[in-house]
Amino acid sequence: MNQVLRYDVLVIGSGAAGLTLALNLPSDLRIAVLSKGDLSNGSTYWAQGGVAAVLDTTDTVESHVADTLVAGGGLCREDAVRFTVEHSNEAIQWLIEQGVPFTRDEGPDREDGGFEFHLTREGGHSHRRIIHAADATGAAIFNTLLGQARQKDNIELLQQRVAVDLITEHKLGLPGRRCLGAYVLNRNTGEVETFQSRFVVLATGGAAKVYLYTSNPDSACGDGIAMAWRAGCRVGNLEFNQFHPTCLYHPQAKSFLVTEALRGEGALLRLPNGERFMPRFDPREELAPRDIVARAIDHEMKRLGIDCVYLDISHKPADFVKSHFPTVYERCLEYGIDITTQPIPVVPAAHYTCGGVVVDQAGRTDIPGLYAIGETSFTGLHGANRMASNSLLECFVYGRAAAQDIVRELPQITSTATLPAWDASQVTDSDEDVIIAHNWDELRRFMWDYVGIVRTTKRLMRAQHRVRLLLSEIDEFYSNYKVSRDLLELRNLALVADLMIRSAMERKESRGLHYTLDYPNLLPEAIDTILVPPTYVD
Repeated sequence: MNQVLRYDVLVIGSGAAGLTLALNLPSDLRIAVLSKGDLSNGSTYWAQGGVAAVLDTTDTVESHVADTLVAGGGLCREDAVRFTVEHSNEAIQWLIEQGVPFTRDEGPDREDGGFEFHLTREGGHSHRRIIHAADATGAAIFNTLLGQARQKDNIELLQQRVAVDLITEHKLGLPGRRCLGAYVLNRNTGEVETFQSRFVVLATGGAAKVYLYTSNPDSACGDGIAMAWRAGCRVGNLEFNQFHPTCLYHPQAKSFLVTEALRGEGALLRLPNGERFMPRFDPREELAPRDIVARAIDHEMKRLGIDCVYLDISHKPADFVKSHFPTVYERCLEYGIDITTQPIPVVPAAHYTCGGVVVDQAGRTDIPGLYAIGETSFTGLHGANRMASNSLLECFVYGRAAAQDIVRELPQITSTATLPAWDASQVTDSDEDVIIAHNWDELRRFMWDYVGIVRTTKRLMRAQHRVRLLLSEIDEFYSNYKVSRDLLELRNLALVADLMIRSAMERKESRGLHYTLDYPNLLPEAIDTILVPPTYVD
């Protein structure tokens, strides 16, 4: 029988949200931070643009709040927006204290009390408020936080661990609903381990891998959302999937996002003949919110039958381009594209999951002892469309808030239940893994075709029919064979796809990222789409 691994706090996910929470907990707590693969496999590492925050004296909380509400298509929860923005400055100061090497402003000091770090501007923002580390902000933040975590004796960083499911009192037939831990596949040994913890935190990122084309790494499979739903948590607004307008279009370039900061610094979108098209779609042109830019590109590609459009910053000085965007410059150069003289071929790709597990301002879910933070969660910050660079900010603000709540709750929580080990006695090794690969490919293709940038009721019904068949096949496979990372990810992804489709079918309007030809207009009242699982207890 496998031994039970005991911790005070179990953090499932090793990105910005998970590491922030772990580093804000007391040093006398025993903390485990799990990563599905290598520690840097999550989305944080690949984030380019930066973090939105009110930092300069020329900017205000009210302005940042107003911009977020506009970008969110009338669906943001204003209390969540205000909470996040009001805590933005202290979150950035904490990152600076950790040693994050943000790019400094080399210009002359401004007499209006200008900020010492360089701030850029992105779509939807009325001010320069994006603090960044050149164009590799995610890597700079992740490496800094990981370095800090490695210095902490009480934080164990466990790689190659794939969470299977949460363990709750309800599932064990005990009175109550508290989360007690999780079953976790150790990919190094092939065994499923039992983790027992006083608190469990889901920080597993989003679910953009449900789509055929995505800017996300392979790990973005909606694991936390699926596990929380199976455990009895509500989910919200999963119909809102953000498509980043500009991913590099090249047969050898896998999931490389071209940062929005290029457009913030003057890059222009062009058709193959060099003509600009964004002025025809929005007065904000290239700096319109992402949903508008992505739909405009999609429209032009379909109208003209072209494979991509072009993002052009070649009119800027070469030294400026190389110094501000070294990562994009070097990566494009690998594919024979010199962005100082040539436009970049780009297409939209699935980028960010705006909905997720319903939480409060401390990151608490519907289940006691279970928290969800970062892209896994639905806080109400993003509404119908996430504004650029608010996502990393949400990770830090809610990661710190959840840590503070755990500290408050600690004195009351002791874990005495005996957790059963994972039972693999009734399953065998699979000789049919081709089914997993086939189902994975089919799921991502029909989600792209039927539940993408532009939707119809007929397309959604087709997608729902297919996903229900897949769920049945996957459930049978899961019941009879030993678990693997591919099987667990497919199981979670198919469930989240079903929840996305259900959410999209419930919304009888077009708002933000959800655009349907059958209901092109806005309803007079903005209402969240909240799905309630069969095991939910109010």
